Amino acid sequence: MRIATKNLILSLLILSLYPLSLTARPFVFILSQDDLKDATSSSSDDSPPDPTTSHDSSEWDEFGSESDSPHKSEDELDPGSWRPIFEPDSSSSAPPDPVPASESDSLYFSGVSNMVSAASSGDARVMEEAVAEIEAASNEGYAHARSVLGFLSGMGMMRARNKAKAFLFHHFAAAGGNMQSKMALAYTYSRQDVTVKLYAELAEVAVNSFLISKDSPVIEPVRIHSGTEENKEALRKSRGEDDEDFQILEYQALKGNAGAMYKIGLFYYFGLRGLRRDHAKAMSWFLKAVEKGEPRSMELLGEIYARGAGVERNYSKALECLTLAAKQQLFSAFNGMGYLYVKGFGVDKNYTKAKEYFEKAANNDDAGGHYNLGVMHLKGIGVKKDVKIACKYFILAANAGQPKAFYQLAKMFHTGVGLKKNLPMATALYKLVAERGPWSSLSRWALESYLKGDVGKAFFLYSRMAELGYEVAQSNAAWILDKYGERSMCMGESEFCTDAERHQRAHSLWWQASEQGNEHAALLIGDAYYYGRGTERDYHRAAEAYMHAKSQSNAQAMFNLGYMHEHGQGLPFDLHLAKRYYDQALEIDPAAKLPVTLALTSLWIRKNYADGFLVHVIDSLPEFYPKVEVWVEDVLFEEGNATILTLFACLLTVLYLRERNRRHAVPAAGEVAVPHNPIEHAAPVPN
Repeated sequence: MRIATKNLILSLLILSLYPLSLTARPFVFILSQDDLKDATSSSSDDSPPDPTTSHDSSEWDEFGSESDSPHKSEDELDPGSWRPIFEPDSSSSAPPDPVPASESDSLYFSGVSNMVSAASSGDARVMEEAVAEIEAASNEGYAHARSVLGFLSGMGMMRARNKAKAFLFHHFAAAGGNMQSKMALAYTYSRQDVTVKLYAELAEVAVNSFLISKDSPVIEPVRIHSGTEENKEALRKSRGEDDEDFQILEYQALKGNAGAMYKIGLFYYFGLRGLRRDHAKAMSWFLKAVEKGEPRSMELLGEIYARGAGVERNYSKALECLTLAAKQQLFSAFNGMGYLYVKGFGVDKNYTKAKEYFEKAANNDDAGGHYNLGVMHLKGIGVKKDVKIACKYFILAANAGQPKAFYQLAKMFHTGVGLKKNLPMATALYKLVAERGPWSSLSRWALESYLKGDVGKAFFLYSRMAELGYEVAQSNAAWILDKYGERSMCMGESEFCTDAERHQRAHSLWWQASEQGNEHAALLIGDAYYYGRGTERDYHRAAEAYMHAKSQSNAQAMFNLGYMHEHGQGLPFDLHLAKRYYDQALEIDPAAKLPVTLALTSLWIRKNYADGFLVHVIDSLPEFYPKVEVWVEDVLFEEGNATILTLFACLLTVLYLRERNRRHAVPAAGEVAVPHNPIEHAAPVPN
């Protein structure tokens, strides 16, 4: 199969992560001719592939080494994970470790468990004891304990905030194999060449946790706020077994609905919709659905048997389940079958048959089929090696939201194979994939805690995620600090956070979120600098933050920039620019008509009556308003005064109504007293 190079060069690639969180912007990039100009030089020779040659090189190693275990458990992929604390009953795909836990293991998990308890209860003494256990494990050279100390040093919990120490702790933890510290380093590093290597390694680990036959459900971190308010709709859908929709679905499943059985099994298998992951329950529901001939459950059962996730690995059963699903026109199941043949798991290795299965999936617009064919052409497995064709298949798969295709395109941008070398693009794509790794479970645990009312634990977990570079976690943690204050159980250098520490931490988190494209966070940062909330007043930095929010089409930021131009605060005094920003704010948000109209009126007065009395009145409003606000709070809202004022208002209302009734009564009486003119009704005088 030959595909014209010009079709690839002229194609416009728009890749959007699927699906994205509620208010996140789609990640979009475009491949131009410049990106593809080196592709021809990367194309391989025309020699036919040698089927006896091993294609399991370390580079571009999608299908892995036959000698290695084909799939690792999440505990193996994310060593030092807090999963045993938050999901102690979840089935692990790894065989039980016959070696008893070391003293360092015991100290580490005991310390983390106590830290979580302290974050929940706000007990500073328990937190101190927990940190002491973590330090003891760290002194023994335990890498995962050093990762936690890096987290504590970076956040300023139970110790002075010290980014340098945090970096060192994470560096040694990462060297010891802690993947979450590698995430923290990748997010922190300013050197592009180091960052891209770290994210490349993390993305590879994330890809190893994905499904074989189909795209894994994207478990996006839930944004618990919408602007200044709680995101009630998103939270309602994440209440697990307490959610009314889930209860209806469960009722349908109990009544024998195979589709409902599959969905419940899916929710339990991946921990979706606020449910705690439970492979045993998932397996039970899948088996019930399979008995009723549900093909998607057959496919996932094949995945479970191939992985050995909660069951003993059995490739024969995996192939049987996948074959049954494929016979019912579930085309993604062909990917799992092709995978088994290309690897030789449970069957004789057969590249030709694998390619046939991948093509069946691809011909039915399955993203996994396109992706797998791309890998075969990229590595020359069973086909002639051709990077251009591989790139074409990866583009098709990526446009359909296949995360493994993002990963392969990132590798192409990273190495310059097939695409022009572009480290910033490679880094961005690697990060998108890496954030789907097994460490993203922190988001589920944080949300579960928040929904149960355990704000302190939720803040602690979101803070850990924030350090790893998750924008949603950064904004969630900052919002909890602003919304709940002392109830956030924020731990400072020695005990509870002071007001200054809490403001500083929220400011830092909002700033990190704004740098990753959160327009609401940028707006809040601008407000903090403008009003001096938690930081020194700085109009210039406020303007920078508003500019950042304005670049994302935020109407409030545009209005604020117009106001700053109108008054020359942090920006040059320029009435024309002020009017332009006010007009743009109204274009973006029609609801801003009233404030924009008032602002334009102010501009007209300032332009036509400079230094006039009205201009001075307008300029005095920002100083006068806070005084009125304080008077309303101190006088009107004081309980006794409020009661007196209410009674006074009622008295005035009664007097007004009585006066109105009296005035209406007087004309009515006058109307009755007016006599009729007798001439009008007199009988006609006879002639």
